[in-house]
Amino acid sequence: MSPSPPISVGLLGYGRFGRAFADLGRAVDVSVRAFDPLTSVPEALRAASLRELVAGTRFVVLAVPLEQVEGALTALAPHLTPGQVVLDVGSVKVMPSEAMSRLLGSRRPWVATHPLFGPASLARGERPLRVVVCPSDTHPGAVTEVEQLYRTLGCETLAVSAEAHDQEMALTHALTFFVAKGMLDVGVPTDSSYAPPSFQGMARTIEAVRVDAGHLLPALHRFNPFAAGVREQLLRALREIDVALRAGSSELQPSEAPSLAIPDLGALSPALRETRELIDELDQELLAVLARRAVLSRRALASKAALGAEVQDRARETRVLETRRRWAEERGLDPDDIRDIFEAILRFSRSVQG
Repeated sequence: MSPSPPISVGLLGYGRFGRAFADLGRAVDVSVRAFDPLTSVPEALRAASLRELVAGTRFVVLAVPLEQVEGALTALAPHLTPGQVVLDVGSVKVMPSEAMSRLLGSRRPWVATHPLFGPASLARGERPLRVVVCPSDTHPGAVTEVEQLYRTLGCETLAVSAEAHDQEMALTHALTFFVAKGMLDVGVPTDSSYAPPSFQGMARTIEAVRVDAGHLLPALHRFNPFAAGVREQLLRALREIDVALRAGSSELQPSEAPSLAIPDLGALSPALRETRELIDELDQELLAVLARRAVLSRRALASKAALGAEVQDRARETRVLETRRRWAEERGLDPDDIRDIFEAILRFSRSVQG
């Protein structure tokens, strides 16, 4: 029985996420090539044209900014064959779904997806990698294929409609970027040495927005049909709070002004706070152990160099994962979860050695 051909992916766009997607694919032997007239693409991956990108490719991934989706689809459509699957990876889903439906229709399969991670998440080795895949009555078979593609890349998939996705993203993703931008514009310091704990979490959020994808703010609000409504709700709530603060006396209690009350966590607050402090202490210990592991990984790299051995020892990694699964079972832990953790640790060790 001959082996099945490798999965083939054509990336239209080789920006930050396109590069990250290519790295995920190449790590699991997915055949990847890319075309981007505005960005340098490594020669080993480079397609000279859209026609060359699409030829013989099973999946075509639209890794372009949201404002370029319609133009990219228009340019791509003449080169597609009925068996090829087009998927987008944007942070908004209603607009790309409508564009793909209109420009590709029922004859050329398409699927709307949103990887809930970015290049910074991948660089940190965060797991699990989750991807929203929107169900489709028009192309259910393509949805199944795309879900399998993402699983091959090491991702978990979540089935969410385009409308439900954009509604939740308006309340979470888009609103977070909106608030972060406003706080930065008023000069909020994100590196204050004496900020209270209540602000430190917000500072981490602002920094995550800036590191991962601060450039997305306009697109998240212009192309998400629910963002403007959520934004107005927030501004209305802030105006009401401002009015109450200006009108209230210094003796006014939150119970007398509902707009000023912030619900606490109830009777669990002290216990929850103590538990989180203990988790923070354990995480410090985990980081110290990982730092020690990094030292040992560098020592192993020197030994491999002396022997002329490859950096990655797949047989050794397989044994490591199997023993850690067994140790997890002995301790009453989920062996699959522990395997995921140690796969991330092994990637971390390889990055240290690289």
